[in-house]
This record gives sequence, C-alpha cells and structure tokens, in this order.
Amino acid sequence: MPISQTLKHDAIKNIVLKLSKTINTEYEEDNNELCFDFPKNIGDGYFKAIEFDFGVGIIIADFLINENLSITFEKDKINPLKFFFNLDTEVKFKDSENDLKLNRLESLLVSPATNEAQTFNFNKNKPNTFFYIQINRKLYEEKIEKFIGDMDEDLETLFRDLNGINKFHFKSYYSLEIAELIEDFKSCDLTDFMQSVYLEGKTYEIITQYLNQFTKKNNNPGKHKLLRKATVSKIEEAVQIIKNEIDVRISVNALAKRVGLNQNTLQAGFKLLFSTSVNEYIRDHKIEYAKNLLENSELNITEITYKIGINSRSYFSKLFKTKYGLSPKQYLTQFRKNENKSA
Repeated sequence: MPISQTLKHDAIKNIVLKLSKTINTEYEEDNNELCFDFPKNIGDGYFKAIEFDFGVGIIIADFLINENLSITFEKDKINPLKFFFNLDTEVKFKDSENDLKLNRLESLLVSPATNEAQTFNFNKNKPNTFFYIQINRKLYEEKIEKFIGDMDEDLETLFRDLNGINKFHFKSYYSLEIAELIEDFKSCDLTDFMQSVYLEGKTYEIITQYLNQFTKKNNNPGKHKLLRKATVSKIEEAVQIIKNEIDVRISVNALAKRVGLNQNTLQAGFKLLFSTSVNEYIRDHKIEYAKNLLENSELNITEITYKIGINSRSYFSKLFKTKYGLSPKQYLTQFRKNENKSA
C-alpha cells in the first residue's frame, strides 16, 4: 500500500517527525538532529533532519522500500525556499503548473506560490537518495539584511519574497563538486558541537556553490543545455581518471577518447557541471592536491611538483601563487608557523 504524507511547510524536524509517525516507527532526537530508520517490513534506509539558525534546515535521506512514497506540502502561509538534490534514481515533482522528473545529479530550486501544494514522489524497489535544504525566508531575512543592495538582483528578489508572491522554479544539473560536498556531509564522523559546526558549514558551501551556478546560468539563458544520463556518467568517469592519475599529463582529446565522448561534448559537459573548462579543472585539482601534500606530507616542493605531473617547478609555483596568493615555499613557511603557534 503506498505511503502518503501531507505536511505543512513546517520546521524541518517536524516534517521527519510526522513521517515517522505515519510509518509507525521510532525516531531518535539529539540536539538539532532527528532521525528514523524504516522498519524492516517496509524496507531499509533512513530519514534525517537537521536544523540550523535563521530558519535553515536540511533533510538527508537514503532508502529502498517496497512501497511508493508520496510527500505533499499542502497550501500554507509559510512559503520557504527549497533546494532539492537528487543523488540516485528518478524522483517526480508536481505542483499546480509543473510535472517534472528529476534524474540523478539533477536539482530543483523552488518556491511555492501562495497557497500552493507541492508533491515529491519516490518509487518503490529503487534506491532513493536525496539532499533537501529548506530556508524559511522570514527567519532568514535577518541574516541577509546587511547584504541587500549588494546581492545579485535575481537572488535578492528570490530571498526577499517572504510571502511567496512570485511562484518560482529552476531545474538543472548540479555540479559534481556539490555532489562531493554532499558526500562529505554524509560521511562526517565528528560529534556534538564540532559536528554541528561542520555540517552547517557544508550546508552553506552547498548553498553558495548552487546559487553561484544558478546566477551564472540565469544570466546566460541562451547557454542552458541538457545532458543525457550516459554523458553525465562519462563525465563522472573522466573526473575519476583525473583524480586517479594526477601524476599524468593528459590532454583533453585523450581524456575524451578514453571515456567515449568527443572533445566538444566533454568540454560542454564540464562547463555545465563545473562552470570551467577541462584543462582548468585538471589544473585546479592538481594545485589543490599539491596544497594538501604541502600540509600533510614530508615531500619537498620539487617532489610535489613531479607528484602532480608538472615538470617545471617554476611553472608550478606560478600556478600555486595564482590560486593561493603565495608561492609554495611561502605557503609552507606560513603553514608551519601557524602550526607551531597552535601546538
């Protein structure tokens, strides 16, 4: 029998609490978190809600159940801003005007109109994983008040529409960097205060990355493109090659051939998912990896240069300084000084 839950746009923990009661399962609450596991007669997996300050909350869920699940947000006076990131199989979203399918790595930024219902549908016997951020704009107003006037016009309109006068939705692929941030969030092994600080920081990183992606696409409407599922998978494969073979110099053409795409499609995919070119992505990843080696290994700068597949120490120093404002030697000196102070 399908599981159906109708909710108000309530505090984020209340959403998960009410869902746990509908499926008749126990929940656990610890400080700003509330979580439940699906009972074995329904399937396997969990729902977890975490609340932060200023009306920001998240739900993260990972489950496979033997019944279809439908969650409807009914007509309400509260009209939050919602970010939905789909990490696995297809999810359906429906409101008064839209009937959308969200595939893996697709996202939805949505704000309901006044007194409008919205429904998310999840399929039975398929793995469902999603990350959902909800912002109560009335509570969040205090946080952004000082930035009004300096914000992107579209973002200001979006955040200042406290009463949901303007119906809004924006569907797009989200970057693999956001996917990695979500994985960082899920795999956090900190506890108590440090966990709360870390998870709130990751949530704001995800919001920042996504809004940056949104403003860039919104300001270039003619550049909106769709990627096929197979293309997205091949781009993910290309990213994995870049990370696994960081000591190898690989051309865009060679990388494209290895994953079975033409060079233009690979470039377009990186632009869409990362807002950067393939070569820029490779370069940035190499320099970030080098920074990590400077901080956490005993390798000298020359050894690190070769470790990331760059043959010229001077060229490496130039790239590093462009990204971090210091040469590798200056950065290492400053890092060790800071480490000694905190010891």
